[in-house]
Amino acid sequence: MTNTCLTLQGVCFTLADGRILFHDLNEVFDQRRTALVGANGAGKSVLARLLAGALAPSAGHCLRGGTVYYLAQQIAPAATVAELAGVQPALAALRRIEHGSADPADFDLLAERWDLRERLKAELDRCGLPHLQPDTAAATLSGGEAMRVALAGAWLSDADFLILDEPSNHLDHANRTALLAQLRRWPNGLLVISHDRALLAQMERIVELSPLGLRSYGGDYAFYADCKRAETDSAQRLLEQRKLERKRETQAMREQQERQQRRQAHGASEGRDANQANILLGGQKNRAQASAGKLRQQHAVQQERLSRQVREAARHIVPTGAIAMHAMAGEQVARQRMAQLDSVVLPYGVPDALSLTISGQQRIGVTGANGSGKSTLLKLLAGQLAPRSGHCEVRARTAYLDQQLAQLEPQRSAVAHLLAVNREAGEAALRTHLAQMGMDAQLAAAPVGTLSGGERLKVALACALYAAPAAQLLLLDEPSNHLDLPTLQALEAMLRQYRGAFLVVSHDEVFLQALQLSHRLQVGADGWTLEAVSEEWP
Repeated sequence: MTNTCLTLQGVCFTLADGRILFHDLNEVFDQRRTALVGANGAGKSVLARLLAGALAPSAGHCLRGGTVYYLAQQIAPAATVAELAGVQPALAALRRIEHGSADPADFDLLAERWDLRERLKAELDRCGLPHLQPDTAAATLSGGEAMRVALAGAWLSDADFLILDEPSNHLDHANRTALLAQLRRWPNGLLVISHDRALLAQMERIVELSPLGLRSYGGDYAFYADCKRAETDSAQRLLEQRKLERKRETQAMREQQERQQRRQAHGASEGRDANQANILLGGQKNRAQASAGKLRQQHAVQQERLSRQVREAARHIVPTGAIAMHAMAGEQVARQRMAQLDSVVLPYGVPDALSLTISGQQRIGVTGANGSGKSTLLKLLAGQLAPRSGHCEVRARTAYLDQQLAQLEPQRSAVAHLLAVNREAGEAALRTHLAQMGMDAQLAAAPVGTLSGGERLKVALACALYAAPAAQLLLLDEPSNHLDLPTLQALEAMLRQYRGAFLVVSHDEVFLQALQLSHRLQVGADGWTLEAVSEEWP
C-alpha cells in the first residue's frame, strides 16, 4: 500500500483516575522513519496503543490507512517461540489446512502466507537464533533472545505500519546494530518509541510528546536536540522580555496615577484657597473622580493585556524540573575487597570459569552477547543464585536492580516501597528523593503497577540508591532501559560520583562511555576477559 499514514484528529485520553493524559492531539505519521520521544509518564506508550487500535481515545479519532503491527514495550507472556513472534494462530491454521481443513476462517488466518513456516525459520536464522523451533518454550529465552523473536514477528508481519515501543531494550551490541540496519531497510511506515540515542540518530523525523502536545522535527536526534535548545532559549528570552515589559509599564502606570493624584490634590487646594463656590468645587471633584476612574479602567485593561502576554509566553515553556539522583553516603571503602570469585562457573551462560576480585570504587561495565551469563553474574553476587562450581564470597552490602524489576509489588506505592528499605530517613525525605527523580506527590502515592515503564524503573532505582544502610556495591542490570534522557543523564552523573563500587550490565555504549568506567568485563566465545580502561587502575 502506498502513502500509508496514521492520523490523529483531536485525540484526547483521560486516565481511569480522571487525569487528562493529553488532549487535542493532531498529527500525521507518514512513511518516514519517525521516533516518538518525551518524558517518562508523558503518555508515549498509551499514544502508541491508540495509534495501533489497541486502545480507544476518550475523544477524537485515530485513522489508520493500512494494517498496523504493534510491538509493546513489555513483551506479553508467551508459551512458545511461535506465540512470542505472533504467528502461532497462522501456523496452527496452516497445519489444519495441511490436514484437510476447508474452514474459511483458517484461510483468513493464514492470509496466503503458505511459506510462513520457512520464513519464520529464515528470520530466526538471520536474527542469530537458528537453534530455536516454533514450539521452543519461550521461558527458556533470555530477555534479549525474547526481544529478537518478537522483532522477527514484526518483520514477518508485512504490515503497512510498524509501531515499536523501546525495541532496543535487552539487545546486545551486535543485535542493536542489526536492528538499526533492519529499521533502515524497512520499506513501509515506521514509528519507534525510544530513548536510545544511537537509534534516534537513525531517524528521519522526531516527534516530541509533552504537556504542550505533539511537536514535529524533520531530522534526526542531533537536529532535534539543537532545535530544542534554540526553542527553549528563545522561549525563555521571550518570557523574560514580557515580564520586563510588564514591570516597566506597571511602573509607568503607577507614576501616571501618582501624577494625576497630585494634580487633583493641587487643583482642590487652589479651589479652596480661591473661595470658589461649593457647586464649582463639587463639579471639579466629580470630574476628578471620573477622570481617576477612567484611568483605573485603562490601567486594568493594560494590566490584563500584559499579564496575558506573560501567560502566553510561559505557556511555550515546558515545565521540566531538574532531575537529580544522590546515592546514600556510606563509609569510605577506598579499595577494600568487596567480593571475590574463584574459578566460578555460572549455572547459566558460558561454561568458562571466572575469577574476579571486586574492590571499593571500582566501576565495571559488563558486556557480551545475550544469554552469555551477564545477568546471572549479578544474581550470583546478589545472593540469588549459587555457582555451578567454584567459590563466591561477597563482603559488601549490595543493592540489586534486575531487568524485570521483580522486587516491585504492583499494588504498593513508590513511597511504600522506599519505606520498606529505609525506615531511618522518614517519609518526607524519601518523597523529596522521588520528587528529585521527577516523581511528584501523585505519582509517588500511586500503585506502581499503574506507572509507565520508565517511572517503575525510577522507583526500583530509588530503592537501590536510598536503602538504609547504604549499599557499598551496586549491581545494575540494564538500568538505562526505559529511562527518559534527562533521567538517564542524571543517572550517569550520579554513578560517576558514586563512592562505592558498581557492576553495570548494559548494551548502550553511549551510556557506558559516560560512566568513566575503571574496567570492562567482557564475556564471549573465549570466556571472561577483564580489562582496565582507566589509568588509575592497573
